Amino acid sequence: MNIDPADTAVVFIDPQNDVLSERGVNWGAVGASVTENGTVEHMAEIFEAAKAKSYQVFISPHYFYPTDDGWEFNGPLETEEFRTHSFARTGSLDLSGFPGSGADWLERFKPYIEDGKTIVVSPHKVWGPQTNDLVLQLRKRRIQKIILGGMLANICVESHLREFLEQGFEIAVIKDATAGPRHPVWGDGYQAAMINYQFLAHAVWSTEEVIARMQ
Repeated sequence: MNIDPADTAVVFIDPQNDVLSERGVNWGAVGASVTENGTVEHMAEIFEAAKAKSYQVFISPHYFYPTDDGWEFNGPLETEEFRTHSFARTGSLDLSGFPGSGADWLERFKPYIEDGKTIVVSPHKVWGPQTNDLVLQLRKRRIQKIILGGMLANICVESHLREFLEQGFEIAVIKDATAGPRHPVWGDGYQAAMINYQFLAHAVWSTEEVIARMQ
């Protein structure tokens, strides 16, 4: 897989406090994996390289609004998100209480995301981009290849990967710019994702490899 800023973009999923900050409500489940992988540092390195080498950057965020409380059934992870108020916002048109909240960007990433060039798409509501406009925004910019990272490895990132494959994109996953939850019964989500990435993605690279390949 060859990458070039003319047809390749960086896509980060959920670069938000609730899954990347020690203050986030999901830190107990994901903190060990985030720390071991150096996820935050590696994401920052990819942001920096992408901006320096003129790669477009897209953010697919996860937000829940009060209207989402009306859902009548949820899977196990969705149930936990609603219980902990993960990614909660006061409304789609209301940013009160947003700065510094769990739904907000990790402070370290704000200079890259809020530079006026990064494309922040509408929120995905479950795990994949089927519920937002990410694919449209990529297509409208003639993007054919994706460098993919963010959170969580085995859930939102893998769901985005699978949909991108179905949509005909070529994808490289950044294996150390993601992390996964650990559960005493369900297992290690990061390890599960690494197995599936090898079966599915066109490339699985480290941050160092991605930066070296960026032209």
